[in-house]
Amino acid sequence: MTKFSDLNLNPKVLKAVEDAGYETPTPIQAAAIPPALEGRDVLGIAQTGTGKTASFTLPMLSLLARGRARARMPRSLVLCPTRELAAQVAENFETYSKHLKLTKALLIGGVSFKEQDKLIDKGVDVLIATPGRLLDHFERGKLLLTGVQIMVVDEADRMLDMGFIPDIERIFSLTPFTRQTLFYSATMAPEIERITNTFLSSPVRVEVARQATASETIEQGVVMLKASRRDREATEKRNLLRALIDREGDKCTNAIVFCNRKVDVDIVAKSLTKYGYDAAPIHGDLDQSQRTRTLDGFRAGDLRFLIASDVAARGLDVPAVSHVFNFDVPSHAEDYVHRIGRTGRAGRDGKALMICIPRDEKNLGAIEDLLQKPIPRIDNPLQSGAAPEAETEAAPAPEKKAAKPRISRRSKKSEEPKPDAAVANADAAAKPQEAPEAPVTAKEATPEPQHATPKPERKERTSRRGGGSDRGRQDQGGGKVTGMGDHLPGFIALSFDERRTR
Repeated sequence: MTKFSDLNLNPKVLKAVEDAGYETPTPIQAAAIPPALEGRDVLGIAQTGTGKTASFTLPMLSLLARGRARARMPRSLVLCPTRELAAQVAENFETYSKHLKLTKALLIGGVSFKEQDKLIDKGVDVLIATPGRLLDHFERGKLLLTGVQIMVVDEADRMLDMGFIPDIERIFSLTPFTRQTLFYSATMAPEIERITNTFLSSPVRVEVARQATASETIEQGVVMLKASRRDREATEKRNLLRALIDREGDKCTNAIVFCNRKVDVDIVAKSLTKYGYDAAPIHGDLDQSQRTRTLDGFRAGDLRFLIASDVAARGLDVPAVSHVFNFDVPSHAEDYVHRIGRTGRAGRDGKALMICIPRDEKNLGAIEDLLQKPIPRIDNPLQSGAAPEAETEAAPAPEKKAAKPRISRRSKKSEEPKPDAAVANADAAAKPQEAPEAPVTAKEATPEPQHATPKPERKERTSRRGGGSDRGRQDQGGGKVTGMGDHLPGFIALSFDERRTR
């Protein structure tokens, strides 16, 4: 069996590894470190939790042990998709370089530019950054990448999902052609393969067997939930989540709850806090200081429930996580493996529970195809009866439902004949006075206009209307149209003397 002492690492780096308690490298470390030490490009394909961070950290430190950094010109560059992963990589460099006099800088969003500029001005051996913040410094003229000897791209598939590929291509173009490139990705999408073919030179391909099955120490389960009403679905999912937590009892010492959307992360965190659970959210829209405090509190055991988006699913190493709850079924099957990989680490037991609603069954099937086995179905703890807090939360619904039928269609129909009857009586009283005036004088004074009689179809259509109009009733009674349309009313045709005599 290969040991770290067999990998030709720098003695000071090897001593730091031994101080950290590691003796045997993981498969990807054993395969990737030797070619990296030879200065060759490496294309590593492995899932999270396989130890790939050390597979590029250790050879980089060994190669950078000699030499000196210049101001604003870092000697090496590590690109990470998220702030949390970048911070974790920085911690690894800190651990393994404690016997070396190497400097590092962390360039991530949410931190003052001035503090980062001070570090860059002094010169750094290792620069760890997210793509956006790195380009911000470059465009401000505070950073030059022409001195980069080693470049690492970590979690390239996550960068593809987050839309960072154009930034990665631009950063590649700013670095020297002679650089050494270490490129890591969990999957090889066509876009990722295009980049590796363009920017890597005859890379050594290191592929660890796909982590299609989760660790045997993780107990998995899924609860199938069909909501009573569609508008109650989100509420009933939160009720079920609390019931699952309560059923685990003291076994659930801490847990990560994963949601697909950032807005759901906030809602679930507020709901759990409302019912007395110690919970806090973490996602990309929060301030970096708040994200750091939340993650540090969870690692220290001060926070019991971390409600997270997939930003926390990749690469974060929190050793003792007892449970993972998937509030939503992940859209990509690989993300399920990344999520549940946060528990059951380093030989510990873990448990991963998931809530699946009918529209997520297709995604659930894709996950089971990836795992090549079905996820056990478990009973819904709310089937026998809702929890007290669930009843409290669902209480406002009946009030809204009872308020709808206050105005019925029957009451409207009963009110309609009353105004119709009044109008009909008024019309009947008016018809005897109007009838002798229009027909006689119109024929004597003027020629009979065209279309003097209304069309039968129009008369039928008017008579069928529920409300009816005054003109329609006059048409039915007198047979003549007396409006101001295409027909000439009789009183207009009277001379002034005739009108006076009348």
